[in-house]
Amino acid sequence: MGDGASSSRGKGRGETWVIDQGRVRSPCGYCKSNTNSSFSHGLWANRLTADDYQELLDRGWRRSGCYLYKPEMERTCCPSYTIRLKASDFVPSKEQARVQKRMQRFLDDVKDEDSKDEMNHPNSSMNQATNASSSKLSTSSGKQSPPGTCENLCKDGEFLCYLADKIDSAINACFGAGEFPSVPQLPKAVVKKVNRQMKNKIMETDDLLYTSSISFQISAAIRKSWQMDEKPAKLGSSLQENQSEKSSDVSPKVIAEKLAESMEQDGGVPGFLTKACNGHLNFYSTVNTTSKLVPEDIHTQTSKGGCSKRSFSSINTDSLTRKRRKLEIRMKASSFDPEEFALYRKYQIRVHNDEIVTENSYIRFLVDTPIIFVPPSSLDDTVPPCGLGSFHQQYLIDGKLVAVGVVDILPRCLSSKYLFWTLMLVSYLLESIQFCKK
Repeated sequence: MGDGASSSRGKGRGETWVIDQGRVRSPCGYCKSNTNSSFSHGLWANRLTADDYQELLDRGWRRSGCYLYKPEMERTCCPSYTIRLKASDFVPSKEQARVQKRMQRFLDDVKDEDSKDEMNHPNSSMNQATNASSSKLSTSSGKQSPPGTCENLCKDGEFLCYLADKIDSAINACFGAGEFPSVPQLPKAVVKKVNRQMKNKIMETDDLLYTSSISFQISAAIRKSWQMDEKPAKLGSSLQENQSEKSSDVSPKVIAEKLAESMEQDGGVPGFLTKACNGHLNFYSTVNTTSKLVPEDIHTQTSKGGCSKRSFSSINTDSLTRKRRKLEIRMKASSFDPEEFALYRKYQIRVHNDEIVTENSYIRFLVDTPIIFVPPSSLDDTVPPCGLGSFHQQYLIDGKLVAVGVVDILPRCLSSKYLFWTLMLVSYLLESIQFCKK
């Protein structure tokens, strides 16, 4: 190869322009040798198509910013080998599956036996972060009753009655507003707790805790009222068509949707999301614990129906509305971001013991790229939705940047270039999570 070379292959995706740097000897960044013990062949890329970089990558080349290099494996002090994985063949190992579960528990702010074991390791920053941010729903006594005790069972019963009262209020509001045809007697709502077997059967998430089938009872009551009002002798074909139209308006599905909407407009249930699903009213928890959903400061007044009417005016909603941590992954084109640089600087100093970390060195290493961006196109199915080129994968928890993965999206692979993270989370956790996400 001469001093410079160019290529225009790649389906009209631009032209490659590289300059040969020849053999390069330098100190090794891995073993920190004082001599020029690292041997490689170098190219300086002014422009590089994704297709051409794919070909170079398949032949053992890598890039650092705009500099491309291929280690001389037989001579260099620290040979580097590319780990290749066919995505369709990927099966998480037991360790990776365990790490993913740990990450999910961290996001859910849930402790279990594994996290208790981690408390024996004082150097685990993951454990420290979990301990600092996890909390329990408070009780008036300051003590926690184990699940399944009489105290908690009574609270569950009280909460079921409270949900039933909320549904009855929504029913009265809908009938009062003329949403449903009048009936001689309104059915009373009954709420049931959803057990794990039922969740598995209907393929629902663990967030589903309570459900009610009141919509089916209301629909049946309305239809029965219609049948009593209509005389059989007068049921002609036109009347039957009209009956069919009205029936569709009072189906359990429609009734459940209107009840859910009415309850949400009325303020909903603290700590829960009310949804209609195939005629059922489902209550999904928005908090990270389900054993103590009934607050202590419920004022009760005994009613004739056996349940107690609840006044939730003084409810402590802080414990009920506490949400899970949210993990978000954003893909952005390679560009300088001050927040990313601040995270990178802390990482390099703490993990790699770098004394000086400048913006210029960061830009040269992880921001500058010669790869020509290829936007997504409906005419080319080889281009993914994000396009081809260099990207920064940002990992955020509750909107805070905790890790960045620098990757190249190429025609036949995703090439992982670098990963840096906050020390709030233990390193192997984020490395494993990012690997699985890729």
